Amino acid sequence: MSTDRYDVKRELKQLYAPKNTDWALVDVPEQQFLAVDGRGDPNTSAAHAHAVEALYSVAYTIKFASKREGRDLVVAPLEGLWWADDPEVFTTRAKESWHWRMLICQPDWITEEAIEDAKRAVAARKELPALADVRREVLHEGLSAQALHIGPYDDEGPILARLHDEWLRANDLRMTGLHHEVYLGDPRRTEPAKLRTVLRQPVR
Repeated sequence: MSTDRYDVKRELKQLYAPKNTDWALVDVPEQQFLAVDGRGDPNTSAAHAHAVEALYSVAYTIKFASKREGRDLVVAPLEGLWWADDPEVFTTRAKESWHWRMLICQPDWITEEAIEDAKRAVAARKELPALADVRREVLHEGLSAQALHIGPYDDEGPILARLHDEWLRANDLRMTGLHHEVYLGDPRRTEPAKLRTVLRQPVR
C-alpha cells in the first residue's frame, strides 16, 4: 500500500487511533465531512441504512475522482453525532428517541463543487433514497473528552454514565456539543466483543 495516500486515521492519530479506554481531553481541529441527518433506531431504521449507503457511495466516488487528479485518499471511517430531547436515552439505550447525523470525514482539498459532482455521478448510476440529503458539514469541536470503547455498541452505557455522572463534575467541565462516535470496526465483519468505537464529547 502506498504511504502517500491521505488517511485521516494516520494524520489525526489522537482522534482516530486513541489507546485510552477511560476519558481524557483532546483538542479537535476543524474538519469537513459528508453528512446526512435522521432519527430513529440505527439498527432498524430504513432511513439510517439509506443514509449510510448514500454517504459511502459519494465518498468512494470522491476518492476515485481525486485519485484521477493525482491525490489518492483512504475513505475515512463512518462517524455519527447523536442527540435527543432527553440525554438519558443514551445511557438507557432508548434508540427510537435518538437523532443522528452520520458523517464521513473529507480532506481539506475536497471542495463543495467536488461533492456535488460526486453526487451527480452517483445519481447517474443508481437511485439512492438519501442521495439528495448528502451535504458538506464543517465541524470544529475543540476541547473534548474522548475514550476508546471496545465491545458491543449497546455496552457503551456505563462509560457514558461515568462521563455524565462523575468525570465531567470531577474535572469542572460541562458538555457543549453533540455526542460523537467514530466507528473503527465494521459490524458486518467484526464480532461485537472486538468492535472499537471512539466516544467523544465536546466540553468546556
